[in-house]
Amino acid sequence: MPATSRRHLLLGGAVSAGALLTACTSNEPKGQTPAGSAAPAADGKPGTPVTIGFAGPQADHGWLNAINENAKRRAATYSDVTLEITEGSNDTAAQIGQVQTLVNKKVDVLVVLPADGKALTQVGLQAMRAGIPVVNLDRIFASPQAYRCWIGGDNYGMGLNAGRFIGERLKDKPDATVVELAGMDGLELTKQRTQGFDDALKNYPNIRKVARQAADFTVESGQAKMAQLLQAQPKFDALWNHDDDQGVGALRAIAQAGRKDFLMVGGAGAKSAMDAIKADDGVLKATVLYPPTMAASAIDLARALGQKKGIGGMSELEIPASITLYSAVVTKENVDEYLPTGFH
Repeated sequence: MPATSRRHLLLGGAVSAGALLTACTSNEPKGQTPAGSAAPAADGKPGTPVTIGFAGPQADHGWLNAINENAKRRAATYSDVTLEITEGSNDTAAQIGQVQTLVNKKVDVLVVLPADGKALTQVGLQAMRAGIPVVNLDRIFASPQAYRCWIGGDNYGMGLNAGRFIGERLKDKPDATVVELAGMDGLELTKQRTQGFDDALKNYPNIRKVARQAADFTVESGQAKMAQLLQAQPKFDALWNHDDDQGVGALRAIAQAGRKDFLMVGGAGAKSAMDAIKADDGVLKATVLYPPTMAASAIDLARALGQKKGIGGMSELEIPASITLYSAVVTKENVDEYLPTGFH
């Protein structure tokens, strides 16, 4: 899963291309046109045809597959959008070639979720110089000149909200202890999730983090690393797991060890995690979203760029330069609301 910028412009979960632009306030003098009311906003009505090139990494993870599916489904809802989608590759050279092919096809707008943001920066610059606006999805390019708009998740916010949830559950327990099953330590996103978690725990002096183990975002690594954590820590009160895919393996290890003496918070928003939260018959009590719906929003933004329009709900003539999505916490109380967004 992807590394992101820390720039914040919270628009809830996703940008709705169907919303109409409103800018009226009760303080406007009668009869005066409110500022920005003439800004053209993209809506669901057919408009100028737009060809969107979409290039993402290989869908070898539930979240990445959901990214592709969200992009395809959203594009299919617009009769004026043609989606040119690449096969996807984790090989940076191959993905660079795929983006260059889309540039050579002269697509109107590009949406790129790079396998490696730094490595693909040059091809983003190439597209922008060719007059093709780029929507940089999640893993950010090394230069803001390589994209027109960035949209992605909030890795720091994931850790922060996971820590707050655990902190509130354990705030009255003396000498509470927590452990962390992180993602791949070589990724910046993992460091951001850990930092957010640690910063949240600073607000709860009764809680100590006693162990941290890094996994690889896979079921197998989650099971193996969780088994190690359980063996090393015979007693703790809460677990923060960075990723719901590796969480499937972690839950297997927990079941095999017969452990039920702690609460667990997951990350990303897999349907399997939401189902377990709803059933409420195990340790998993919450998951912190990293919504793959961002790919649908990226299509909305690309369409608006191609049609030279703004987005609904904002007064500006142009779409924002940066949009950071919120990391909502899914619990038993609100799981039904978020279940439709759960990915397989």
